Amino acid sequence: MSIAVTETADDLVFKALAAPVRRAILDALKDNPQTTSELCARFPEIDRCTVMQHLKVLETADLVIPHKVGRVRWNHLNALPIQGIHDRWIGPHAAAAVNVLSRLRQDLEGR
Repeated sequence: MSIAVTETADDLVFKALAAPVRRAILDALKDNPQTTSELCARFPEIDRCTVMQHLKVLETADLVIPHKVGRVRWNHLNALPIQGIHDRWIGPHAAAAVNVLSRLRQDLEGR
């Protein structure tokens, strides 16, 4: 018996973040939006078509929001899906780890 598993928004984010070049693209967009041409210039080791494919994966995961102005496509970082991943997966685990370390410190200082 097989169970059908549907892809969630979190799955799309994790898949998008799995590729180093896509993480590098997001890093490039961290401080300000960039045009596709600017991103292509930042990654000369890959061709324009490949940059566009990576942008499409990031857009599908809602990590990049494109905005066309005339013939120019501006790519904007959308960090909200990453914040969602943090809130669900990282924040609670980090809080638990801090509590363990705090108890350890208290135990060591108490001796």
